[in-house]
Amino acid sequence: MDASAGLWGLFASAFVSATLAPGGSEAVLAYLVHTGYALPTELVAVASVGNTLGAMTTWGMGWLWARRRPLEVEAIENPRQRRAVASLKRWGAGMLLVSWIPVFGDGFCFAAGWLRLSLVLSVAYIAIGKAMRYAVVAWLAG
Repeated sequence: MDASAGLWGLFASAFVSATLAPGGSEAVLAYLVHTGYALPTELVAVASVGNTLGAMTTWGMGWLWARRRPLEVEAIENPRQRRAVASLKRWGAGMLLVSWIPVFGDGFCFAAGWLRLSLVLSVAYIAIGKAMRYAVVAWLAG
């Protein structure tokens, strides 16, 4: 395998995994760490950047959605979605530390954009949460 092919594959997998599409970046990372493909820190960094950029794409979709549909929490029919948005309104961007949680995390990122939470704080909290998750995966695979 080409030296950069695995890193680009990991990046792509992490990016897609952070959007509303399903993905398996943790398995790709674990495999690459287990096989000694590259330094674990390098792999964690690549996965974290890809996953953060994917999450920010979802954040951007929420931001664009807000231009068409201004926020009306009461109009959200799904109770789980309504609670998630209410939690984000209450706790702010810090809640994005848990944006790595499958299914829910994508919704938090979208809602954060929809709520127009600070771009800088959103990126920071998302990146920290994603990096911590990938560091744990790498540690367990090592």
